Amino acid sequence: MPDILASTRRSGVFAGALILAIIAGWLAATAAASEDVIAQGRQIYADQCAACHGAELEGQPDWRSPLPSGRLPAPPHDASGHTWHHPDEVLFRIVREGTAAIVGGGYESDMPGFGDVLSDAEIRAVLAYIRSTWPERERRYQESVSRAD
Repeated sequence: MPDILASTRRSGVFAGALILAIIAGWLAATAAASEDVIAQGRQIYADQCAACHGAELEGQPDWRSPLPSGRLPAPPHDASGHTWHHPDEVLFRIVREGTAAIVGGGYESDMPGFGDVLSDAEIRAVLAYIRSTWPERERRYQESVSRAD
């Protein structure tokens, strides 16, 4: 009987270790995929967004004051801006369709839609990159408004 108990314990320890190894591998793969997505988003941002929103996500100067055209300058996407106040789906639609299409009511914006230029996955990668630059407090807030949406 002691041999059976010892064998059962060894099997249980082995099974537990195997499960932990599988979970650790999955977590490592998920983290690597996220890093890859963020890196892809960083490059797409540099290619498609930085000209207006700044290489460091700083936005255009005086972004809260209308330009002579009446349109607002490009806002920052860092923690000093308001991007983190919006849920994921709104941010996604703004990038894909353009700000005016989302705001409606005749609102005019220099922010075009990128749905013809970027795939949905590329748009989500850009948003993942932007999100990755925010301090923890802003990320948590944005996650909560995204869940509530």
